[in-house]
Amino acid sequence: MRYPVICLLLAGFSLPTLAQSSADALRWMQRANEVSRSLTYTGTFIYQSDSRTETSRLAHVVDGGRELERLEVLDGSPREVLRDNNEVKCYLPDSHLLVLERRNTRRSFPALLPEGPGGLAEVYLIRSGIPVRVAGFETQSILVDPRDEFRYGRQFWVDAKSGLLLKSSLRAENGESLESFTFTELRIGGTIDREALKAHASTRSGEWKIHDLRSTESTGDDGAWVFRNQIPGFRRVSEMKRPSRPDVPESRHVVFSDGLAAISVFIESLPEGKPRPEPGMFAMGAINVYKRFAGDILLVVMGDVPPAALKRLGDGIEAGKR
Repeated sequence: MRYPVICLLLAGFSLPTLAQSSADALRWMQRANEVSRSLTYTGTFIYQSDSRTETSRLAHVVDGGRELERLEVLDGSPREVLRDNNEVKCYLPDSHLLVLERRNTRRSFPALLPEGPGGLAEVYLIRSGIPVRVAGFETQSILVDPRDEFRYGRQFWVDAKSGLLLKSSLRAENGESLESFTFTELRIGGTIDREALKAHASTRSGEWKIHDLRSTESTGDDGAWVFRNQIPGFRRVSEMKRPSRPDVPESRHVVFSDGLAAISVFIESLPEGKPRPEPGMFAMGAINVYKRFAGDILLVVMGDVPPAALKRLGDGIEAGKR
């Protein structure tokens, strides 16, 4: 059990100081969310998880109310992601594959912080940390510690001048970094050549396949599936129906979030003749995955949260009464 307030008091904090630190940190988080969508910037950042390291180049422009963005992964197989507001195109040249998606919520670096962070204080202890330099910029750090076993801790470093998020770290209970994003080079403002926002991959060369994963947003809860084990602080933020083959019903994708962490639940029927995957818990880097079956339906619960959260939510999923 954690006693965060008592520990801070023993360390020399007073309650007014702690409250002021928390209020300042929440203001920084709010500002970082706003500028990630409104500023023009280009730079290079490194993603690290376990032994995996990946370098990407990012360009972001706001033009007449439109957010335009291009992400290019520089390591390994070439990949490009282009975004025009909510419409996303992912080019995989080695596979000659173009994936189309629609993302109503943006949760990619540096846009990792919520629009309204005020409610986070109920499930996280949030406070300002010490200023440090990141990629040549002076930053304000923000410490986010969980109040229970259902979420991980986080730390953010925000540019003291512009408010843009420059570095983030997802931390396990023992303080170990599970994953991090860090700008190593960054230019804020100025003019970005529009060529930097266009795909370098050409779908005209060779045979390209197009996977259209754009989902249909569900309107309300139709009661087909019931989530009996709710997790404190998490709320259902979206539910989508994803297209599938004509002979297979649409799969469902339900997303829960506490504002920082997100849990995705995929509910799908297995195609006839396809072998059943092994149920249980496993990890993909910083993402944990829990699989179980409800009759012939496969339930996949995954997210950047501890296994305890996934098992609690996943074990409480039941088919509703029709």
